[in-house]
Amino acid sequence: QVQLVESGGGLVQPGGSLKLSCAASGFTFSSVGMTWYRQTPGKERELVAAISSTGGSTNYANSVKGRFTISRDNAKNTVYLQMNSLKPEDTAMYYCKVAYGPSRYWGQGTQVTVSS
Repeated sequence: QVQLVESGGGLVQPGGSLKLSCAASGFTFSSVGMTWYRQTPGKERELVAAISSTGGSTNYANSVKGRFTISRDNAKNTVYLQMNSLKPEDTAMYYCKVAYGPSRYWGQGTQVTVSS
């Protein structure tokens, strides 16, 4: 079955960096695009970044453009989110998501907290 496992979250000071990973299994990873979302309590999940199946096309939310970079390693079935110049407003639970066939699959999330 489809599994997505995020890791790499933690506590970081403003201006710092973190790199999130999402390890995928149970589907043909190299054939589908992947996305990162984030959510804070009381708010809907927000699309942060998306990447095409080959990695040749990426898109970002305006709030993270120029600071975050999404990438993937199809040999390792893993998608990454490099987050630089982090701000307190980036604090959220971060999730990776895949649309595969008729279904949408989410990981369990990894918490990112930006605070001094």
